[in-house]
Amino acid sequence: MTGGTIALLVVVAIVVIALLWAVAQYNGFVRLRNLVQEAWRQIDVELHRRHDLIPNLLESVKGYAAHERGVFDEVTRARAAAAAPGAGPAERARQEEALNGALGRLFAVAEAYPALRASENFQQLQDELTNTEDRIASGRRFYNANVRALNTKVETFPANVIAKMFGFTRAEYFEAEDPQVRRAPSVSF
Repeated sequence: MTGGTIALLVVVAIVVIALLWAVAQYNGFVRLRNLVQEAWRQIDVELHRRHDLIPNLLESVKGYAAHERGVFDEVTRARAAAAAPGAGPAERARQEEALNGALGRLFAVAEAYPALRASENFQQLQDELTNTEDRIASGRRFYNANVRALNTKVETFPANVIAKMFGFTRAEYFEAEDPQVRRAPSVSF
C-alpha cells in the first residue's frame, strides 16, 4: 500500500466514525424527546383524572354548604382553565397552581361541616384526589428528569451541533412557581 492509499483509508475511517457518531447522537435525541413526550402524556392523564374528580367533589360539598357559591365558582373557573387544551408545561403549571389554591379554599369550607367530613362519598373522593395528587407528583418528577436529560444533551458540546442541525430544542419543566402551592392541597380532616 502506498502512502496515498493509507491516507485515503484513514480519511474514510474518520468520516465513517463521524457519521456513526452523528447517527447515534440523533437517535439519542429522538429517544429523549420521545421520553419527554411520553412522560408529559402520563401527567396529562393524571391531570384529566383530577379534573374529572372535581365536579363530584363540588357536588358533595354543595349539598352541605350551598351558600358558599363564590368558592364553588372559583373552583369551577380554575378547573375549566386547567382543563383547557393547548397549554405548554409552564402555563399548565400556573393553571394547576390556581386550581390547587381554589381546592384548598374548598376544603377549608368543607372543614366547617362535620357531617360532610364523615360522609363516605366525600371520604372516597378525598382519597381518590390524594392518590391522584401523588401520581401527579410522581409523574412530574419523571417528566422533569427526562426534560433535564434532554436539555443537558441539547446544550452540551458536541451534541449541541447535531441538536441545532436537526432542530432539537430545550423542553419546558413542569413545576409550580409559588412555594405555597408546591404542596398538594391538604385533604385530611
